[in-house]
Amino acid sequence: MNLPHPAIQRPAGVRIAGTGMSVPAKMLTNVDLAKVVETNDEWITQRTGIKQRHVLEEGQSMRQLAREAMQQAIANAGIEPKQLDLLICATMTPEMSCPATAARIVDELGATPAGAVDISIACSGFVYGLNMADGLVRSGMYRHVAVVGVEAFSTILDWKDRRTCVLFGDGCGAAILTGSDDADQGTLYQTMSSNGGQWDCLYRPEKQSQVSLENEFNGTLGTLQMNGREVYKFAVTTLIRSIRKTLDACGLKPNDVNVIIPHQSNARILESARDKLGLSQDKLYINIDRYANTSAASVPICLHELVESGRLKKGDLVLFAALGGGLSWATNLWRM
Repeated sequence: MNLPHPAIQRPAGVRIAGTGMSVPAKMLTNVDLAKVVETNDEWITQRTGIKQRHVLEEGQSMRQLAREAMQQAIANAGIEPKQLDLLICATMTPEMSCPATAARIVDELGATPAGAVDISIACSGFVYGLNMADGLVRSGMYRHVAVVGVEAFSTILDWKDRRTCVLFGDGCGAAILTGSDDADQGTLYQTMSSNGGQWDCLYRPEKQSQVSLENEFNGTLGTLQMNGREVYKFAVTTLIRSIRKTLDACGLKPNDVNVIIPHQSNARILESARDKLGLSQDKLYINIDRYANTSAASVPICLHELVESGRLKKGDLVLFAALGGGLSWATNLWRM
């Protein structure tokens, strides 16, 4: 029988010790986009709720956003970079497939030799990472684990394809998880799911052989392809179903949670879910109007804004829910 090493002390719970976020200074409004593609502010706002998005400037890197967000999170957690044990980076827009973006972030933070791993599950990435990090901290093997969601969509969009270019923005959000003496803190229930059979509803082909024969192709390899109608149908049903599954597993009703932090996919989807769940406006957080869809960065950006505004307090129940490419979806019911 294998017994744990006597030096390993498993924490009773897990807490989010610090958060951070960063978005590029450069902003593109709907009016700005109307100058480069056939669209207008009313069309975008009515269909998505988006009014503006932030995009990287020439020479700016996604790692800069990650470094800035992580520096905030580290300072808010009251630790030093060298105390990090592991950094999980969720992104679908890495600069390179190798080395891992996470390893370069660790280096630029001065956190070497912390572990580093990238996960690529699109918009579900941060919640997947949060679920993994909670388990790693609870094991007692890792004390401080960072989860970063960072995206640079401006680098993979076809700016002539209005089906996609109006929807996405660049940004980063980060959180640091650490052990807690309070057994009530951390994950109460989590899910991670996928359906690879619908991969071509949202994907980025690098060569012609990867182009789906079933969905429309914008003609530009290396850029994001999306079947908006199918993604919308998937999101509308899956978001509500996954939230209810998580709450039912814990014997809770929607209004028992203090706030739901969903991936910022589309304001119409989020508002519909809020109405069907019978939630008041403040119970489901929406900020897509200011940042657009930042994929893996959207949930941690929301989290940081709520923390900074004082909305979240110890003991609060927070339900994280995200879904996106893969297709994938994930939830986490967390007690602050």
